[in-house]
Amino acid sequence: MASSLTIENVHAAYGSVRVIEDVSITANAGETVALLGTNGNGKSTLMKCIMGIVRPAAGRIVADIDGVKHNLVGMKTEQIVDLGIALVPEGRRLFPKLTVEENLMLGAFRPKARAQIKANYDFCCEAFPRLAERRHQLAGSMSGGEQQMLALARALMLAPRILLVDEPSVGLAPLLVARTIDAIKELKEHYHLTVLMAEQNFTQAIRIADRGYVIVHGKIAFEGRSADELNNNDLIRKFYLGM
Repeated sequence: MASSLTIENVHAAYGSVRVIEDVSITANAGETVALLGTNGNGKSTLMKCIMGIVRPAAGRIVADIDGVKHNLVGMKTEQIVDLGIALVPEGRRLFPKLTVEENLMLGAFRPKARAQIKANYDFCCEAFPRLAERRHQLAGSMSGGEQQMLALARALMLAPRILLVDEPSVGLAPLLVARTIDAIKELKEHYHLTVLMAEQNFTQAIRIADRGYVIVHGKIAFEGRSADELNNNDLIRKFYLGM
């Protein structure tokens, strides 16, 4: 059972403002692929295009789920979710007046996830013990790091095949960023996920990424076929390492 994501020549805009131009990237089965870029370069827009929240002006987005190819362009968001594609959005987007447990259960609405509710819930509590301790606490009263853990766990309750993670480090202290990145790696390995992670914290993202892309002004400026290629690229040194 394998899942992959292929984005081909995608263009997207908000009205007359072009945000993404001719973007092509792939996330092969079982990979963690980093989409690196500073704020305002189109990372979140691309994630929204994959999820059907923003409709591309041109291009194809194809998810291969167990040998069946699905062109996501033109599909509704709920149809994309039903395929097993989950997004952990920037800013977490929790239901602040619902409890931790209620937020998790809302993540399991996909029909194929319902049979796995108990197993997924137990694993989330094991992976994030703080969530188990605070399962009756309102999500909005938790710290930023705890909310990020809840957002990840809620996505896993969907029983996803492909996991999209948008800016997991935003608003977190450095120690919590490291823990969040480590959690993404652990969850990916446990569930055999394919992960596409949009991130501006290069140092942390590259710790778990198999390879990655750098997006600048809405265009792919560099494709690193390995973590080493990303580490040794002049563009990376200029934008991320100050060299």
